[in-house]
Amino acid sequence: MRSPAQSLDALRALPCGARLLRAFGPGDGVHLVGGAVRDLLLERVPRELDLVVEGDVDAAAARLPGEIRAHDRFGTAIVQAGTCRFDLARARTESYASPGALPDVRPAGLAEDLRRRDVTVNAIALDLGGTLASVPGALEDLDAGILRVLHDASFTDDPTRLWRVARYAARLGFAVEPHTCALAAAADPSTVSGDRLGAELRLALGEPDPPAALRAALELNPRLLPEGFAVRDDAIAAALALLPPEGRRDIVVLAACTAGMNMRELLAWLDEMSFPASDRDVVAAGSRAAVGAPLRAAGTNAEIARAARGAPVEVVALAGGENARRWIDVLRHVRLDITGDDLLAAGVPEGPELGERLRRTLDRKLDGELDGRDAELQAALE
Repeated sequence: MRSPAQSLDALRALPCGARLLRAFGPGDGVHLVGGAVRDLLLERVPRELDLVVEGDVDAAAARLPGEIRAHDRFGTAIVQAGTCRFDLARARTESYASPGALPDVRPAGLAEDLRRRDVTVNAIALDLGGTLASVPGALEDLDAGILRVLHDASFTDDPTRLWRVARYAARLGFAVEPHTCALAAAADPSTVSGDRLGAELRLALGEPDPPAALRAALELNPRLLPEGFAVRDDAIAAALALLPPEGRRDIVVLAACTAGMNMRELLAWLDEMSFPASDRDVVAAGSRAAVGAPLRAAGTNAEIARAARGAPVEVVALAGGENARRWIDVLRHVRLDITGDDLLAAGVPEGPELGERLRRTLDRKLDGELDGRDAELQAALE
């Protein structure tokens, strides 16, 4: 692991870290905390820069360049400056009125703030002079690659921590220690709302290795995901291999994992998890490989186009096979040199016939029957 001084040097070498260190210094009561410190010590690039402020959060936020969004209830603020985002929070302690409730917070010192966190390896702070503070055992767990909750009520207070532990296990390759595993298995995720669980699921789907995060979640507590949900590595890998850069990897992974679910239950669950209607529909279609049968049966380029045209690329990728690859890589990019205006000018009346003539002409071009604008126009007018 890096030393604290080396970690501070690594922070200074990052563009956003340099901005932070220009704004604050030793004695300002501002500490880098949580995952950022963990990652710096592990010689990784931090995914986020979270700050604990012993003092006035608004005054601290004003010292950073960028747009400020404050959340007075929790004593937090976000400063966005281009690609740099700083999450500031007043050092605080938390209590929970009931399992899964949002926390009631009150100001506290740094030591109490660290004790409210999810796992020991995130309960570490680095002040901007290079001094570490941590809960007992945090640095030892970090060195050993172990995830351990800080107290037995952790998952009862906030079951979304189950998802966070699953993500850390997948991303860092850390092991969850046995007592934490037992607490996770006994937790009840239903005490928090679907939109909060859905937000955590979407973060898991955005991890560098989403299947690993999903598997870790199922191992910690199968009730985090619905009956019939299964991580299908072969199907995921095959679909992602076909997916073009603009495609949604998260949608593909989720659709592949929900292929065994009842459709009505799948749609109800996606709604409960607050997925947008557009995402829900693509997941539902992709989970059933809706274009798969006609696409596999297609024998010509035109037939491939008729099977795949209009379907999201995620759905086509999930259908799989060489025809899906041909559509994604080549055929969907083929365009006519003529337009509807050319047909109108040639006397074709406006209406459905116009589009049908263009579609038939494109099919012939896809099958290699037409070459050039004149041939296309003649074919469209036949």
